[in-house]
Amino acid sequence: MSDLDRHPSAERCGGEAAHGPVRDLLPARETALGGSTVVRRLLPSMGRRMVGAWCFVDHYGPDDIAGEPGMQVPPHPHMGLQTVSWLHQGEVLHRDSLGSLQTVRPYELGLMTSGRAISHSEESPREHARFLHGAQLWVALPDAHRHREPAFEHHAELPRVTAAGLDAHLILGTLDGATSPGTVHTPIVGADLALTEGSRHRLPLEPEFEYAVLTMSGLTEVDGVRLEPGSMLYLGCGRRELPLHAHTDASLLLLGGEPFEEKLVMWWNFIGRSGEEITQARTDWEQSSRFGEVHGYDGARLHAPELPPLPLKPRGRVR
Repeated sequence: MSDLDRHPSAERCGGEAAHGPVRDLLPARETALGGSTVVRRLLPSMGRRMVGAWCFVDHYGPDDIAGEPGMQVPPHPHMGLQTVSWLHQGEVLHRDSLGSLQTVRPYELGLMTSGRAISHSEESPREHARFLHGAQLWVALPDAHRHREPAFEHHAELPRVTAAGLDAHLILGTLDGATSPGTVHTPIVGADLALTEGSRHRLPLEPEFEYAVLTMSGLTEVDGVRLEPGSMLYLGCGRRELPLHAHTDASLLLLGGEPFEEKLVMWWNFIGRSGEEITQARTDWEQSSRFGEVHGYDGARLHAPELPPLPLKPRGRVR
């Protein structure tokens, strides 16, 4: 997925996390993604840029795309990150410069590691389901892994943690003894929690991780805070468990990880460590160098927006 903002700001990421439990509701802003899809962008936000290594969170839908093109994101580049495609409804057809061609369906993991450079496109198939609902997430790669060769993984079956009124799919990392097959390069966790109406749970957490919860659907209380669909609650560090209460059938995304200590520059679809790296990446993409070519997409690729007039500098994770 691409940031389609034609005037993207320099997102300065890295630095300190909250040292103890907090309950900060993060604001969302709506932005057009492509085709008929509008997303709610929750990370980076005005108050926080990262949760562990998670550095970008878009929530979209559920959208009725019957008779519409649905998601249409032309070929675009990535550098220094992983993308996670996660669906509750619909399908997304992924193509990339490695030659990957994969339809990602609900509760399947589409994981792309950009490493030094990759390009890809995402679109709703021509014959697609009526509704589209999901999330697109990015994970920042640590310095030791950000120049690695690019890769794409698709996992149709994921481990699950179940209890009365709870069914959790492990997207990445480990939760309550279950571990996702998705490749990670920093200690993180991502899990989709389906809750039945009236259920209450105390979810085990790692106290050294910081966490946030995104409400995909339904009404819930997370540590006593009432959440509606599309809202994201930052929870800080130092928790061993998380109280959950579902007022209706509901679904949450739990995101967490060790606080990411490296300072980053995130601009458009690139993550680097200096403004010079970002400038070079933009030049390489515009000159059709390094990022490869996506074959099979019916349309032109995206052009990079203009760089901001101010220098791009690495900064901390919170504003």
